[in-house]
Amino acid sequence: MPHRTIHYADDTMDRVAARREDPAWLVEQLRAPATRFVVVAAGRHPFVLSESGVRQPCYLDAVAVDGARPGDPILLGVHAGITWFAVDAMDAAPSFPAGVALLRIREVMTDLVHRDSAILAYANALVHWHRTHRFCGACGAPTTAGRGGHMRRCDNAACARQHFPRTDPAVITLVCDGDRCLLARRRDWASGRRSTVAGFVEPGETLEHAVAREVFEEVGVRVGEVRYRGSQPWPFPQSLMLGFRARATTTDIAVDGDEIAEADWYTPERIAADTAAGTLILPPQDSISRRLVDDWLAESEGARDDARS
Repeated sequence: MPHRTIHYADDTMDRVAARREDPAWLVEQLRAPATRFVVVAAGRHPFVLSESGVRQPCYLDAVAVDGARPGDPILLGVHAGITWFAVDAMDAAPSFPAGVALLRIREVMTDLVHRDSAILAYANALVHWHRTHRFCGACGAPTTAGRGGHMRRCDNAACARQHFPRTDPAVITLVCDGDRCLLARRRDWASGRRSTVAGFVEPGETLEHAVAREVFEEVGVRVGEVRYRGSQPWPFPQSLMLGFRARATTTDIAVDGDEIAEADWYTPERIAADTAAGTLILPPQDSISRRLVDDWLAESEGARDDARS
């Protein structure tokens, strides 16, 4: 996949893993004036409306967070000399200045610079993991956060199991047949919305097997060659999307009627015409699904240019 900005991911944040077990350093950073806290409240973050009308994240300092009684701070990392933590506001969010509202990341995606989208997504995924792992999955006892928020330990001394943040792998695939690609609509989507085929990897599967299974289960098409195209963290709440392009070996479509309501083959010309007519809505710009489609369209245009020259 061509190198482009990947929404919700940024490798400029140093995750300082070695500092997660340094209590003195963590306490020092939690009190430092420059430290910033990313608040998460029921999957939402505080945003402030700027003078230009753009909604910008409202990051808090230690003074603003103090007294809000949030959950344990979670170390995110260090960026440009500033240490970042995430905090779960639970049901008692801090008092924000006038003009600040709690919004979901995707509601303001077009307003966010790349670094902000990555920080908010990172915080959202870790806070969700903590909320859903308050009790040990082995014995049912309460768990306590450790390692700067990147581990939870069972409080039962007889168990003392350690639990670590999880990421759920999911494959997302653009199926192609010559100069056509397959786009599908989920049952709960608007009539014109289409996307690529996706699903979670099951235990005992390779990624390629998961692609073939999901495509056949959802749209009844068999695929042969499967090529990896790139990945994207998807913090809704905690998945990793693994993008593929697959070559169809059969072309008859039979949607499952459960997850997928309809699907069809699209040429670049049809995509352009239907999009212009308003009868086709492609995946959102922040998704790897859209990148898979856009890359295929760009390659198709390049092939046509080569044929004309």
